[in-house]
Amino acid sequence: MRAEAPEPTLIGSVQRALRLVDIVANSPRPLPPKMLAAITGLTPGTTYNLVRTLIHEGYLAAEPDGLVLGTRFPTFQHEIDSRGVFLARVRTALRAVTDEIGATAYLSRYDDGEMHLVDIVDAERNPRVELWVGLQSSAHATALGKQILAELTDDDRLDYLSRHALEELTPRTISNRRTLLMQLEHTTGWVVDQEEYIIGATCVAVPVIAPNLTASLAISLPADQAVVDRSLVSKLQRTARLLSLQLGADAFTEGEPAPEFTI
Repeated sequence: MRAEAPEPTLIGSVQRALRLVDIVANSPRPLPPKMLAAITGLTPGTTYNLVRTLIHEGYLAAEPDGLVLGTRFPTFQHEIDSRGVFLARVRTALRAVTDEIGATAYLSRYDDGEMHLVDIVDAERNPRVELWVGLQSSAHATALGKQILAELTDDDRLDYLSRHALEELTPRTISNRRTLLMQLEHTTGWVVDQEEYIIGATCVAVPVIAPNLTASLAISLPADQAVVDRSLVSKLQRTARLLSLQLGADAFTEGEPAPEFTI
């Protein structure tokens, strides 16, 4: 009669650390350590010690509003469908924009026929625009939404506009469908809304395009300080192209050719 195989030795601290990484990887938003402790039932002290180690090793990264995946995590994760990897890529790109331009940066995406705000990184000098109307109801009045509408096929664009009223959010909002369509048809790689969403704010957006992804990267500035010139747009487009390249590479498994992008 054969002896039963001994139970494997499991290291509890490793299990707990992996659980934290798994939760962050599957969260659509950055998670503060306190929330991680509440989700897992771990004590705050244990959670902070594990988080500190994971940050040191590069598997997590600390942002002002919580934890995201660190730079080492994508080395063993190649699926763009992983929300944590996607958020980590986006957060890095938005942080680069706020650092270079000094403006709050936003990313939105088009998914299943609707607009979704993905993430925001605030700039200290120019904090975010108060989002008093959700993006799904204000795409026609925001640079974030108009840039995505400009990238859609004619059928998808008309379908979206048929399902969403063009509410006049400010006196400068384009609420006439024909006028809006004409503006979208003449975009040249970037769009701007000048106090169309909220008085006092100018926003500029550029496209972020990758396999199975239509998105836009935008910044907001006080209208009386906004200088929208070629230099500003070029900086945004450079970051957007790099993000498109990274997300495009993530969408392909090893051994498959990734699309070429011109940087």
